[in-house]
Amino acid sequence: MKKWRRSARLVDMTRLLIQEPHKLIPLGTFAERYGTAKSSISEDLDIIHEVLEAQGAGALETVSGAAGGVRFIPRMSRAQTEGVLRDLCGRLADPDRILPGGYLYLSDLLGDPALIREIGRIFATLFAEERIDAVVTVETKGIPLAYATATHLGTSVAIVRRDSRVTEGSVVTINAVSGSSRRIRTFSLARRSLKEGSRVLIVDDFMKAGGTVRGMVDLLAEFRAEVAGVCVMVESPARERLVDDYFSLAKVDEIDVKSRTIAVSFGNLFAKGVGFQ
Repeated sequence: MKKWRRSARLVDMTRLLIQEPHKLIPLGTFAERYGTAKSSISEDLDIIHEVLEAQGAGALETVSGAAGGVRFIPRMSRAQTEGVLRDLCGRLADPDRILPGGYLYLSDLLGDPALIREIGRIFATLFAEERIDAVVTVETKGIPLAYATATHLGTSVAIVRRDSRVTEGSVVTINAVSGSSRRIRTFSLARRSLKEGSRVLIVDDFMKAGGTVRGMVDLLAEFRAEVAGVCVMVESPARERLVDDYFSLAKVDEIDVKSRTIAVSFGNLFAKGVGFQ
């Protein structure tokens, strides 16, 4: 068996833990992999934990007992979160985003892997201490956010479709009223994509009245799923909100098409008293 130097062992252990967040890895797995005693592994884990926590990247959680082990819990500090939110708000305020009809162009933000990865880590931090079986979003723009969040939570993604597809097999479909346009919209979810009774986190890119999120909540009720929370990247003012409890990162307060200005502020993330360290 190859004998690992401690420096190499530390790097490899860190890689394995970060690669599969929230997965419990027995200490014996590391001891066998590196051909060293569990006591040495425990010392290595203390070092990794100290560095990760100091950098605001997360922490290692140790579970004692025969079935125990260690797992990496990704987190983001308040200072890091504020930095991401400032960047997001600054980019949202660019007047070149204004489209005809007062809409905003967001595809470049949703196509930025670095930004989406950080947003996913923020959402995962909010629910780091909770059991999440799946992250749910609606096609198509919310998909990158859902996968980024699920990656940090170590869970799966279920995608709600606007229409059913033959390749999805048996589906559950409901009709829901859009909050802003009052139109009837169809929401479908494949039965195989989500187990009954799952605890889910809803993620979406943009919310106005909340009709899309409300539709997802109603659809998930057909699966007897428990909605642990709702996270959106951007919200905008609405006369009537169909969803009351949610987290938002940024808020578009006003779009003035004539003067080509966009007023943007932080969302309700910190106002809700979330405990970022």
